[in-house]
Amino acid sequence: MGGMTQIAPASRADRLTAVLTATFAPEALRVIDDSAHHAGHMGAAPGGQTHYSVLVVSSAFRGMNRVARSRAVHEALAAEFAGGLHALALRLRTPEEHANARD
Repeated sequence: MGGMTQIAPASRADRLTAVLTATFAPEALRVIDDSAHHAGHMGAAPGGQTHYSVLVVSSAFRGMNRVARSRAVHEALAAEFAGGLHALALRLRTPEEHANARD
């Protein structure tokens, strides 16, 4: 095969992490695959990787309301939604909001 090495595609969590890091340069980022909790629900797939909880703490969110933050994340992840991502539970905060959060 001409000496080319094939690399297995990264998991969706890895891809989400890479896109969110490149787009928002977060101070904190957590991506959790919740797919197992949604087995049998709408949008769930046998292999999982369809439902995620995401925390992004970024100064890029300063001056943006919750809807604008959510839209920005959904736009950044449009290719993942087109490829089978079904649902995100988002917590999108500025560093100041995160410092004062109780969760």
